Amino acid sequence: MKSGSNLEKILESGQFAVTSECGPPKGTSAQVIKRKGEILKSCCDALNITDNQTAIVRMSSLSGCVILQNMNIEPVMQMVVRDRNRIAIQSDILGAVALGIRNLLCLSGDHQKFGNHPQSKGVYDIDSIQMIQAVKIMRDEKKFMNGEDISGEVPLYIGAAANPFADPFEFRVRRLAKKIKAGVDFIQTQGIFDMDRFSRWMAMVRDEGLDEKVHILAGIIPMKSVGMARYMAKNVSGIRVPKELVTRMEGAKDAKEEGIKIAVEIIEQIKEIEGVHGVHIMAVAWEDIVPRIVQEAGLMPRPIV
Repeated sequence: MKSGSNLEKILESGQFAVTSECGPPKGTSAQVIKRKGEILKSCCDALNITDNQTAIVRMSSLSGCVILQNMNIEPVMQMVVRDRNRIAIQSDILGAVALGIRNLLCLSGDHQKFGNHPQSKGVYDIDSIQMIQAVKIMRDEKKFMNGEDISGEVPLYIGAAANPFADPFEFRVRRLAKKIKAGVDFIQTQGIFDMDRFSRWMAMVRDEGLDEKVHILAGIIPMKSVGMARYMAKNVSGIRVPKELVTRMEGAKDAKEEGIKIAVEIIEQIKEIEGVHGVHIMAVAWEDIVPRIVQEAGLMPRPIV
């Protein structure tokens, strides 16, 4: 075992994993994290705490992870290279491990121009692939990036993101292969609506044998309104919402119910795709719906490992 985390045990034992997201508040209330944790703990194997998502200032991912940890809920700490140089990255990793965090998701981070401090400087000292490599060396060789020794173990299960939909399409699998070579253990993808394109991406992943080298968790974003469906279809880069799904949402008597139905249908199709090892449900500001989606998709009860 690389980390001893619950998520690692579930994925390495061949079971279908369920993770979700817990967005920290734009403030100091631990209660926000606790409420989301209570809603999600029975239906998920681990919960991501986002790191200043969409470049908007929020409570730190590390703090949110500790709050979940104290509730006996396993966190996945997200860390972006946008805001930290290699000194801060390695320092925060040591601190996270000392506090018992065992899962780390390595990300580039949304560009700061999209957030609430557009004048801030992006750091990008290293990129997300170099970060994966650094964490792997810290864990497996107990070395810092400069080659010096680390005192103590760094047991981390290393995660990263993948976007099967961005162009150029053929490059997506090559980028995944680079992350695997760097040392990633599990992948959480961008939200999936276009099943044809996702199936094509997974076929390319299998052709390269990459599904045997990494655990892929497919991203699910439940749509709660027609406006959300239209907005994602037009404005969110890297997400492809087919026209027929927007039309379905437009024609529904109850858009929220239709959004839930679509999410469950997508999970059921994903379960049939060879090489997919779980789902990552991103219900932004709609955490309450996740237990129902997991239940209706036939993924309850969650395994105890």
